[in-house]
This record gives sequence, C-alpha cells and structure tokens, in this order.
Amino acid sequence: MNNNTNPQPLRAGLLGIGTVGGGTFEVLRRNQEEIASRAGRAINITMVADLDESRARRIAGPSVNVTTDARQVIANPDIDVVIELIGGYGVARELVLAAIEAGKHVVTANKALLAVHGSEIFEAAQRKGVIVAFEAAVAGGIPIIKALREGLTANRIQWLAGIINGTTNFILSEMRDKGLSFGDVLKEAQRQGYAEADPTFDIEGVDAAHKATLMSAIAFGVPVQFERAYVEGITRLAAADIRYAEQLGYRIKLLGIAKRREEGIELRVHPTLVPARRLIANVEGAMNAVMVHGDAVGTTLYYGKGAGSEPTASAVIADLVDVARLDSSETHHRVPHLAFQPGALRKEVQVLPMEQTRTSYYLRLRVKDEAGVLAQVTQILADASISINAVLQREAGAVGGEGSQHTDLIILTHEAQEGAMNGATQRLQGLPAVLAPIVRIRKEELA
Repeated sequence: MNNNTNPQPLRAGLLGIGTVGGGTFEVLRRNQEEIASRAGRAINITMVADLDESRARRIAGPSVNVTTDARQVIANPDIDVVIELIGGYGVARELVLAAIEAGKHVVTANKALLAVHGSEIFEAAQRKGVIVAFEAAVAGGIPIIKALREGLTANRIQWLAGIINGTTNFILSEMRDKGLSFGDVLKEAQRQGYAEADPTFDIEGVDAAHKATLMSAIAFGVPVQFERAYVEGITRLAAADIRYAEQLGYRIKLLGIAKRREEGIELRVHPTLVPARRLIANVEGAMNAVMVHGDAVGTTLYYGKGAGSEPTASAVIADLVDVARLDSSETHHRVPHLAFQPGALRKEVQVLPMEQTRTSYYLRLRVKDEAGVLAQVTQILADASISINAVLQREAGAVGGEGSQHTDLIILTHEAQEGAMNGATQRLQGLPAVLAPIVRIRKEELA
C-alpha cells in the first residue's frame, strides 16, 4: 500500500532582505527541487519584512507578502519559521525572543546576537520547544557548527583555531604580498568592498570573537561567555613584523582560539604567528578556515568562503532544511543548540583570565647596537622562566640605513604563561638599550 503524501511546505518569514536575504531567495529558487527532495517538503519564503519595501518587492516577487513591520511576520499564524537577517543586538534580540514566544522556529546569521545574548535565547527556545539554528552565524558557507555539534560528537575536543574574519585575512594577505602598511591596505580593502566604511568590528577582532565564543561553547559544553574573551585586532601590526615572521618560517594570521585546560578554557582572538607549513597558514584573501583537534579524530580542517550572498545563503538554507525535517519531532530528539543537553552544560567552567593562558611569543626589540644587549635580554627572560627558541638579529645598518646605531632583535620563545611574559616585557622595556615600544605577537604551532 502506498502511504506517500505531500507534506505541507515549510513557510518561512524573512526579516531583512539585503545581501544574504537576496542570496537566500535566489538559491531557493534555483535549487528548489533538490532542496525539497532532501528536506522531504518544499520550503517557501511567503512573507518578507524590510524597511526598503520597494527593494523587497523587487527581490521577492509578486507572490510574497511584503511589509515594513517585522512584527507582522512574527504575528502571522501561517509562518512556521522566522529567518532573522537584520543583525545587531537590540531590535534583533527583541524580534527573535518575540518569534520564540510565538512558538516559531528561528534561523539566524547573527553571531553578535548569539555571542552576547545566546544563553537567554537558547533557554527561551528550550522552554517553548522550538529550534534556533545558526549555521550561517559562523564562517559563512563552511558547515563548522554542524561539524562541531554532530560530526565530532564522539570526540573530547581539545582545541580549535580559526581564521574566521575575511576582512582581516584579506588585509594581512595583502600586507604580506605587497609589503604595504596596514593603513594603505585597509583603504584598498574598503575600495574593493572587503571592508566596511566603519571596519571597527572586523579589524579590532570583535567579529572573530563573537564567532569563537559560539564555537567554544559548542566544543566544550559551556554557556556562551563573550564578555570573558580576550580580543585584540590587527591595527598595530607592522609590515616589518610580517616580513620578519616570514624569514623565520611563519605567517601572521588573526586567529580565534579556544583551548581546553584543566583549570578552565582559553578563549582569545589576536594576531598569531603560525608555521608556514600548516595548511591554515596558506589560507589567503577573504577565505576562512577552522582547525579542530579532537582526541579520537585528531586534527581536522574546514575551509571555504566565510561571507558573501550565496555562501551564507547556503548555510541559511541548510538550517531551514533541518527545521523542515525536525519540525514535528519531539524536542528531546533534536540536536541541542549547543551540542550538549541543556542540563549538562558545564556552567562551573570558566574562561581563564588572559594572564593565565599559555602560548609562545614573538618579540621584536629595537635596541642600541652595542655589546651586552642580548645578554641582558636573555637574562630577564630566564628570570621569568621563559626559554628562547630562536633569535634573529639584523646587522647594524640594516635597520635605519648605513651608519645607524640601532638594530632589531627578534626573539621566538617556547611556551610561557602570559602573566610571566607581561612582567618580563615590562622589565625589558625599562632597559636603557631598548629604544622603542616592544612588539609582542603570540605564536601557535597548531601541531
């Protein structure tokens, strides 16, 4: 007997029809048959809210109900899932919580919202028995959230490290390839559309920290703790340090890093020296990549486009397919929002203060070209129990031109505690032979 029926389509309401919203419409239209075959039912966007009503009507077409009031979408009883593509913390939070309260599933690309208010949103969704899906919130089209939540579920994840902001990776790639200053490359990135007119969230590392926060919560089974993350951007990087790193066999990348330690979790974003032989060190331009190390699987790498209309739309639609499949399932049969069952989240596990983290370091000291300076420097590091891995000293005249009385001293250290390095750097800065602020960049082997 044939019991085959045609399930009712999943009806979605879209809040915000900009770049990603337009891409979502296009990919759904182009691949609708294949998507429906995978989801087991059609997925239709039947209502759109956007302040630019004419643009919304042009993209959505005549068959879609268009409004300028997002709350009309949430109040519509015929909408099963709300897609939030507005961004930001304020209005988006109110709308997402209102959609959950109305019993609607939510798909969002809003990493800032979830990194700051994720605990509140996930708890509300759990109470109402609805899904909050957010694959598009981290690394665009790379399915890293699904990999962490499902593909690696057998593993005790030890660490993850990711290039998760395309703007900063483009800038660093251009600085390395062309030897230009940060300021010059930023202007070019803005001209080409890789950087926003106000690029602060990207270049100061905030965007990457939002994403790293979400990944760390899923990897380690802890609540989102963005306020505890250490965040440092790329604005102070000099072309000279990128060049010196290259000579030593390293490349500088802005990494989001999360590590499991016995005493807690490291959660940090900062420029990082990475060995040039690592695959992730060769991720160039606006591309993204995430390395994850699990005890059973070892190290895995996920690479692809981290932004853009259709790459991000790919992740949004993947979430819609999950909602379509799981809409009628019991709540306890669904994959938990943060991979671990809500009652099993380790709320007692804290993100460690930066002073307690451990890593290796690159130091660049502009010093007087005179005897005994290196001995003074190595003694101060030894007093702080910091061992040296490698030293590069430029010849006199190579820095500042012929006849110059100063030089650059480059030191790579073995792993040390950040607090010890803070104290050592302060002492080094006080040496009469040190002529400029010391440059310190953290180093990760990612082995």
